[in-house]
Amino acid sequence: MTAGRRPDHAGATRAGSSDPGRRATALVQFVGVNKSFDGVTRVVRDLDIDIMSGEFLTLLGPSGSGKTTTLMMLAGFEAATAGEILLDGRPITRVPPYRRNIGVVFQNYALFPHMSVAENVAFPLQVRRVGRDEIAERVKRAVATVSLAGFEERLPAQLSGGQQQRVALARALVFDPALVLMDEPLGALDKQLREQMQYELKRLHERFGLTVVYVTHDQSEALTMSDRIAVFDRGAVQQLATPAALYEAPETSFVARFVGENNSPSGRVLACVGGVCRVLLDNGQEVEATAVCAIAPGARTTLSIRPERVLIGADADGAPTRLPGRVRDLIYVGDHLRAYIAVGAQEFIVKVPNSRHVPLSIGDDVLVGWHTADCRALDPLETKA
Repeated sequence: MTAGRRPDHAGATRAGSSDPGRRATALVQFVGVNKSFDGVTRVVRDLDIDIMSGEFLTLLGPSGSGKTTTLMMLAGFEAATAGEILLDGRPITRVPPYRRNIGVVFQNYALFPHMSVAENVAFPLQVRRVGRDEIAERVKRAVATVSLAGFEERLPAQLSGGQQQRVALARALVFDPALVLMDEPLGALDKQLREQMQYELKRLHERFGLTVVYVTHDQSEALTMSDRIAVFDRGAVQQLATPAALYEAPETSFVARFVGENNSPSGRVLACVGGVCRVLLDNGQEVEATAVCAIAPGARTTLSIRPERVLIGADADGAPTRLPGRVRDLIYVGDHLRAYIAVGAQEFIVKVPNSRHVPLSIGDDVLVGWHTADCRALDPLETKA
C-alpha cells in the first residue's frame, strides 16, 4: 500500500459496523463470535468486528482479555464456539488453517532449528507444492524484503533475536498471504530493537499493502503502529477506534486507564445540562466534565483527564474548573516535568513541557484546572462487572 491510501476509518466507533456497504468491503468479518473452553465461561463474547483490506488492526488488552484467542480463531488454531468468521466474504470457521492463506508470526519465532534461513522461509511453499525454481525466486525476494540477503545458509542459532524475527516474518510473507497475523512478535526483544522492528513492520505494511492483525498488551506499541485498535477486556471489545480517538476520546473508564496515562478522580453527578456534567468529587470539590454516556443525577462516575491536559498555576486561571493543590513531587523527564499534585485525597499527575518554564518546587501551593472539553465523565470504575 502506498502512502496516502490507508483506509479512512471512523475515529471512535464501537466494535463492528451497522453499515452494510462497509461490511461488504471488509476483508475479515467476525459475526457474533463466542469462545468458551469449558462450556461455561466465555473468553470471547459476542465479537463483531470488520477488518478492512490493507489496514493494520491491533488487538490490545491485558493478559486473559481474549485478544490472543481471537487471533487463534482467525488463524484456525482454535474453533469458535458460536458465530461465524468470514475471509473475503467466505465463511472459514470450518476451513483448516493450511487452507486459509494466512501468514502467522509468533513471539517465539517457531523456526526449525535444524533448517537454514532459506529452508525455513521455503517451508510454506514446499507444503503448497510450489515448483523448485519458483521457490528459489520467492525465497530470495522474501529474504531481501526483510534485509537478510547473505544470511540464507545460517541456522537460527547463529542469528540474533531480531534476525530470527525477520526470518519468521519472511516465512509468513513468502506465499503472498491474504492476511498476516502477529501474536506479540516483538515481546522477546530489547527496547531499542523492539522500536526498530516496529518501524520495519510499519514500513513493510505500507510498502506491500499488507492487511495485518497484531496482538499486544503494550499500549505504546499499539498507538505507534496501528490504523485502528480494538481494546479488549474480559472477552469483549470495549472500544474500536483510531489511536488518536482512543487516547483523546475514550468511551469507558477501562479504555481511559489502559490506553495512556490518565487522572481518574471519582464522584457523583449533580446535574447534566447540554452535555456538561457538574460532578461532586469524593473529596468534596465540584468540577465540570463532558458527559460521554447517559449519566443520571445521583449516579457514580469516574472522570478522565490526561496529564498533559491538566493546567497548572497561571495557566489554570481562565479554566472553568480550578482546584487548590500542593506539589508533592517533581520528576524531570527530559522534554517535560512530571508534577505530582495533591488535591485533597486525590493525586493528579501533570505533564509540564520544559518550554513553559513554569516555576515549581516541592511543597508549593498551586492551582490545577482544566477545560471542560478535556475532562470526560465515564462509567464508574468501582462498579464495573
